[in-house]
Amino acid sequence: MDSTAMLIALYLAGIRPQIITFADVGGEKPETLVHLVRMNAVLASWGWPPIDICRKVTLASTSYDDLYGNCIANETLPSLAFGKKTCSQKYKQTPQDQFIKGARSGPNARLPHPVWEEAQRTGQRIVKLIGYDCGRADMRRSQKLLNADADFDFSYPLQLLGWIREDCIDIIKQVLGSSYVPIKSACFFCPASKIWELYWLAAHHPDLLDRALLLERNALTGRHSRFDEIEFGATWEELVSNADRFPSSNTTVGLGRNFAWNQWARVNDVVDEAFRVRRSEAARSHFRIRAAQLRKSDNANDARAISGVPLAAAA
Repeated sequence: MDSTAMLIALYLAGIRPQIITFADVGGEKPETLVHLVRMNAVLASWGWPPIDICRKVTLASTSYDDLYGNCIANETLPSLAFGKKTCSQKYKQTPQDQFIKGARSGPNARLPHPVWEEAQRTGQRIVKLIGYDCGRADMRRSQKLLNADADFDFSYPLQLLGWIREDCIDIIKQVLGSSYVPIKSACFFCPASKIWELYWLAAHHPDLLDRALLLERNALTGRHSRFDEIEFGATWEELVSNADRFPSSNTTVGLGRNFAWNQWARVNDVVDEAFRVRRSEAARSHFRIRAAQLRKSDNANDARAISGVPLAAAA
């Protein structure tokens, strides 16, 4: 959402980026990948470079090639479930940096991008434009970041414009049309997912929710589990299958950090007795309704009239 709005803001201001990258960790929802294809058509019509998709390449001897496979093989949850962000650094930031700067060795070895070589030759600094908006969450993130590091300068165009998420939605609708408003870009097993997003996943991609539930069970009953049966008074699987809620604890009990997706799915009748997501049309219709009821305007804005957008500020 924010990245799309940022590209539009740059276009309206007459600023053409030299490189546009997207980090694909291998767990994006299908709708996001379709959006990339559609945006490439838009960029081509503007005479802009296409989106370069960056992915971490694993060793040939590794049994997995993406973040989901990493979690399954190591019987663990994404680092965000433990309050960390190493998965973003490893699968998003590093592949994009290597795409620009190059890498000398290993499976990700590649030559530096010509833009990087030119900057090094002329002593110029490359500016990375990051699509953080003025919402509370993104303001917190950007306040923790430096304005520059050894290799890049950083700028946040949406924050310079004062745009919140709703402004981003409005400008996408105004310039490209309502059908170009994308869903949130995130892994289908992201620990930051909201409850309405779980219902949305159950309605539209039950196979992906099944995989997420498997990942959680694999991790919380595996060799690296932080779950302590003595602290909880029952095994993780017993609580998932029988308890109405998890007891309060500092221990990560699932993909929801303080709740398990498996238990949420059982308590809300999202899964059957075998913990497989229900797929009947009646069930999927119910999930769609629940997602719409719980969803807020941060991911869709159809209920709000398009307001005046400060295009002069963007220019």
